[in-house]
Parts: sequence; C-alpha cells; structure tokens
Amino acid sequence: MSAPEPAENGAQQLLVVIDPVARRTDGESVRIAKDVLSAGATAKICLPDGPAEFARVLARRGARRPVVIGDDRALLRTVALLHRERDLSAGVLSLVPVGVSVELARSLGVPTGAVAAARAVLDGVVRRLDLLVDDSDGVVLGDLRIPALPSGGGHTGGPGGPSVWHACRSLVRTLVKPVPHLLTGHPQRLRVEADGVVLSDLDEPVEAVTVRSRGGRAEVVVRRHASPEPITASALSVTVSGADFRYRADAAVTGPVRTRTWTLRAGAWGLTLPAETAGRV
Repeated sequence: MSAPEPAENGAQQLLVVIDPVARRTDGESVRIAKDVLSAGATAKICLPDGPAEFARVLARRGARRPVVIGDDRALLRTVALLHRERDLSAGVLSLVPVGVSVELARSLGVPTGAVAAARAVLDGVVRRLDLLVDDSDGVVLGDLRIPALPSGGGHTGGPGGPSVWHACRSLVRTLVKPVPHLLTGHPQRLRVEADGVVLSDLDEPVEAVTVRSRGGRAEVVVRRHASPEPITASALSVTVSGADFRYRADAAVTGPVRTRTWTLRAGAWGLTLPAETAGRV
C-alpha cells in the first residue's frame, strides 16, 4: 500500500467524473463531495450525460487521477473501461459512493459518507485489489454467483406449467436477489473445474456455484444437490460449462452461456482507501 502521488507542484491532479445517476438521486451528496475535493486538490469536474460520454471523458484523463462520484455500477463501468484500455494496473482509481446501490463499494472498504469518502480520496492510501477476468473480457470485482434454476425453470409453458416468460422473469429475480438456500429451485448440470481439476461434473447436479477473490486466489464453492457438504477449492482459473446458464457478476446478470472461464489477476487494480481501513480489506 502507498499514498497517492501528488503532482510536481505539490497538488494532486484529479479528474472528477460525476455519474448522471448520482446527480439525479442525491445532488446534495454530489455537491458536498465536489466541494471537498476541489478544496484539497486541483480538480477538473466532468458531468457526462451517459455511458458513451463517460467513456470519452475517462479516455482523455491524461495524467489526472480519475475520481468517480457514483454508485456500484459507475465503479464497475470505470474498471471495465480501464481494463479494456489495458491501463488498469498502471494507475489508481478513487470513488465517492453516491447513488442507488453502494454495497460493493462498502465491501471494498470505501466509506459511504460523502465527506469521509472524499477525504479518503485526498488523504487515503492505495490498496491493490484482485480482479476476476472472464474469457469475454468481462470483469468481476466482488462475488460471482451461479444459482439454481428457479422453480418452473425447466418447463415450457404446457398445461399447468408456467410460461417461458414467467420462467425467465423468475430466473432474473433469483439472480438479482438470491433467495435462501432451502428455497432455491432446480439444480443445474454443470461441469466446474478449478485449475483444470474437476470439482463437479455433469452427472452431479449443482444448486449453486460461488467464486470470489481471497488473498491472490479465487475461492470456489460448489453446492451439490446430493450432498449437504459443499466442495471448496482455491485456484487461479475457474471454468464452468454445461447446459445454458446465467450468472450474476457483481451487479450484472449475464447469459445464457454454455461455457465461461474466469482467471484471477492478483493486485490488478489500485483503489484509494482510508489508511485505517485499507489494511483490513
């Protein structure tokens, strides 16, 4: 961990990108954060109207350190853009969480109050964090989950059965808001491999697969339908294949896909955190 480097004249050079969702949902917190940052650094304030302009602003940041005022989706969008530029590991990112959902930001150690988060941008230390990258160049900052299919997910809408549309809506609800383990629906036939070692094959239906980074490794948990005890493994690469499946990576639901591989990249990106909490993340 290290402190953010100031510019040659002694003042930090910041590119403050304010997500439009944050401006609409909590303009007062945005104003407070902007004032704190402007008082403590040389800050260029940008107000993009949408994702395309957000990407253009970020690409033109030059030597300025990007600071995002926004929610978890804004953070994920920023990390994904920097990853696609292949410039994620070279710089440092800062976040002031404002918006609809900030659970991911909180789990990473970022303060959720506007003043505390802005002060962490100015005075915090850089924490190098792991990243899961899939074979379609998608990124995962927090948890990756493949749940069981919701009840009715295997029916096609015949007499007495739910429609395909109903099944799809149920699946999305399951992915976005996971239900308790005992209330999940139909298990899936998936092959799960960790560093090439098969943890569960197609003849062993699984109720859930979870992958998260833990200290430079990917922690894999497979819950099988026939056994109360989960299978766990630590790996650098995880591959899931089988019938079409959907998965929830952070706040986004993706799929259906038939196979996907996630590779852990240790210390792939830097985030400024308060000095007193950075060592505990």
